[in-house]
Amino acid sequence: MMKLAVLAALTGSAAAFAPSSNGRAATSLAADKSKALPWLPNPSNLDGYAGANGFDPLGISNYFPADYLVESELKHGRICQLAWLGYVAVDLGARIYPLPSSMEGVTSATAHDPAVAFGSMGNMFIWIALFEMVSWIGISQMLQGSGRAPGDFGFGKGFLKGSEADIQNMKLKEVTHCRAAMLAFAGVVTQSVLYDKGFPYF
Repeated sequence: MMKLAVLAALTGSAAAFAPSSNGRAATSLAADKSKALPWLPNPSNLDGYAGANGFDPLGISNYFPADYLVESELKHGRICQLAWLGYVAVDLGARIYPLPSSMEGVTSATAHDPAVAFGSMGNMFIWIALFEMVSWIGISQMLQGSGRAPGDFGFGKGFLKGSEADIQNMKLKEVTHCRAAMLAFAGVVTQSVLYDKGFPYF
């Protein structure tokens, strides 16, 4: 009899901590989960940005301003779109003349060392550094609350027409292409080195 009494008491205690069957509570918990990774909490700092599907498994948006992270994603994505095009174009035979003799016959994968020896890479580094310094002015103002949108350098404004939904859709298209380009560039470089063949690299 004593054992039954103890068992009943323990069952009652456990029931006190059981989740309520209220549907509203379940809905609230589901709403706080990430869309992309439903077992993780939603990174609310990214809400409202184009392409924000709750993917932030490392919680980076908790430590850095979301505007800065979106700026970085757009910058790297835009560069990778150009990089993929340039990488493939060179391997398809595109050249800018006059071409130094040291660069004759190189592929995108083998161009680095001859370009360093010729001085092209140092020249490129200086130009990139200048662009970075100038672009930081806009980024700094954005982080201080100027209202500038991440990645906005005043180019391509003509594409942002129509309703607010149309504009958000165009921004979503850009960030989607940026993400695809980052994966594509990593893939094309890896495959060209692994297989040591020209485009399409297999």
